[in-house]
Formats: sequence, C-alpha cells, structure tokens
Amino acid sequence: MLRLKGIYLAPYMQLATALIGKTREGGGNMFRHQFDTMAVLIDYGYIDSVLLKASLVHDILEDIPEFNHNLLITIDYESPEVYQLVLEVTRRPDEKKSSFLTRILKEGSDNAKVLKVADRISNMISLGFVNKPEFIERYTKETVDYIFPIAEQIDLIMLKELESLVESRRKYSEIFAKEVIHTFHFPDKA
Repeated sequence: MLRLKGIYLAPYMQLATALIGKTREGGGNMFRHQFDTMAVLIDYGYIDSVLLKASLVHDILEDIPEFNHNLLITIDYESPEVYQLVLEVTRRPDEKKSSFLTRILKEGSDNAKVLKVADRISNMISLGFVNKPEFIERYTKETVDYIFPIAEQIDLIMLKELESLVESRRKYSEIFAKEVIHTFHFPDKA
C-alpha cells in the first residue's frame, strides 16, 4: 500500500465535505458514502489516483447542482481527468436512470465502470438499513438489470459480491414484508 503514499487526496476530501448533511435512504450521509466507495475500490486493489480522487467526489455534481466545478478542475494536475470521470458517472439533467446506466455500460470508460460498480456495492451495503420492501425490490432489480452487466465487463469478483448483496437484500425484504403483514394483520370480527 505504499503506492498510495504519493496520492494527493486531501483537497478532494475537503470538496466532499459539501455533501455533509445530504441524507441517504439507508441512513448516513453522502459525504461518508464517498469514502465508502473509495474503500471498496481499495479493497479490490484499485489504486489508480484519478479513480480514487473521483470516488471521493463522484456524487458532488449530481447532488449539488449549483456546485462550482472550477473548484474541482483546479486542484492538481490530474483534476481535469478527475472532473471528466466524475462527469462520466453523473446522471445528466432529465436523463432517466435506465438511460444513464445503459450509457455507462455501452460508452463508459473502464474507470467509469469500475467506479459505478464500487458505488453500487456501497449502496447495496447501505440498503441493508432500508425498511421499505418496494424500494429494496426496485433497487435490487435495477442492480441485476444494469449493474451486473457492467460488472461482468469489468470485474467478476466485484460481480460476485453484488450477487451476494442482491440475494441477502431480497431475503431481508421478504422477511421484513412478512413481519409487517403478520404484525398488522387483524383477524375479521364476526
């Protein structure tokens, strides 16, 4: 891990603080999610400096539309590449989620695909704290339909984790739904 020693991350971490207070469906905030995504990348051995820097700010343009992108472009000599990667994994205004994910699958760079898969692994882990079965089902279906094919192209080991996460989240959702029905089921009074 000494190869990480020379990567200049602090300014990107500072920019990510703009996401503090942006809540997530599964709890926590978007700031911590950026770091979780970076941790997934490092866990899988991805230590490309542009990829790690982008992971720290990958949601900033989408979640803060008024964000001054010049702050991102002028950090260091890799900033323009980081910015381009962040743009690549940012959903465009009025772009449907399915179109966005299909765009990454068909046109995305390898780094964009790896970042999107790591992002989804982080999201799927957080999904374990969501107690809305319909949301879990929609999100796991989206993962199977769009993220699995991206992972198949880029990293089969990451795909295995995603498959396991989808299976466990669907089991949880089924159990939770049954408990809710059982808890709130009132027998008919004759």
